Amino acid sequence: MPVPDSFRQLAAEVNNWGRWGDDDEIGTINLITPDVVKRGVACAKSGKTFSLALPLHEDGPQTGFVKGRVNPRRTTFMVNEPAFGDPTMFSSSDDVVTMGLQAATHWDSLVHASYDGRLYNGYDPSTITETGGAAKAGIDKITTIVSRGVLLDVARSKGVDRLEPGYSITGGDLDDAAALGKVTIEPGDVVLIRTGQIQILHGGDKRGYGYPSPGPSIHSVKWMRDHDVAAVATDTYVFEAFPGDDQEFLLPVHLLHLVEMGLLQGQNWDLEALSADCAADGAYEFLLEASPEPFVGGLGSPVNPVAVK
Repeated sequence: MPVPDSFRQLAAEVNNWGRWGDDDEIGTINLITPDVVKRGVACAKSGKTFSLALPLHEDGPQTGFVKGRVNPRRTTFMVNEPAFGDPTMFSSSDDVVTMGLQAATHWDSLVHASYDGRLYNGYDPSTITETGGAAKAGIDKITTIVSRGVLLDVARSKGVDRLEPGYSITGGDLDDAAALGKVTIEPGDVVLIRTGQIQILHGGDKRGYGYPSPGPSIHSVKWMRDHDVAAVATDTYVFEAFPGDDQEFLLPVHLLHLVEMGLLQGQNWDLEALSADCAADGAYEFLLEASPEPFVGGLGSPVNPVAVK
């Protein structure tokens, strides 16, 4: 199926290619300036901390839906082994992990997705190889993510604990959630969108967690561009509404965010404890540290995001 004309028109409207130079490899992360970091630090008032990551273990969210994306498998290969042959001296235990870099709570790199021969900032798809990964705009190029985080609790703003499966979030929905939290989105913010979908995963239904799923729709993309959001993450497997408004053209939000805008996307973020605290104290902004692991050439990275209120 050819790319719809309406999609190409929207892509042209939100495109950020060349905005930070022809050789840029980090996209909207450029919006996190020192002043933005200081704005985030000012939000840490009580010292309360929240990890937004899922546990890393074999019973993770992956079901085989995405080829090769395996849940973390940790193996201990050394147990109290004397380093110098004498057990009365230094001994150590070590382990190794095998996992898909996007298996649990993670960021996608800007070149994780492509279409029509297009990668972010005009890089050629041939810059990604099986042996070297991403030569351009890999996840290792994003060295730090420390900013003001803002929770947009779309589910709570609609008076429900969890959005309906497949619900397509619009820019208007995001405005309503911002109004609930009494926050104004500013350039460089990292936006966390709560749908409540991760409750299904906590209940043990991994397939139901993945599909169908609520999430941002194509009708929210312009909102992200207009607000100059630095990065966005959701509490869902797919990130966007799936199936979305156009079931014949799948995952359009991935393509518009990653390819056209250079907007970093995160998935499988557990926002439940944070949302309960935000509702209790009325503070929906916080300092967020969510730097990816520096996998050279990585198409994504696991992350343990920490919100500090």
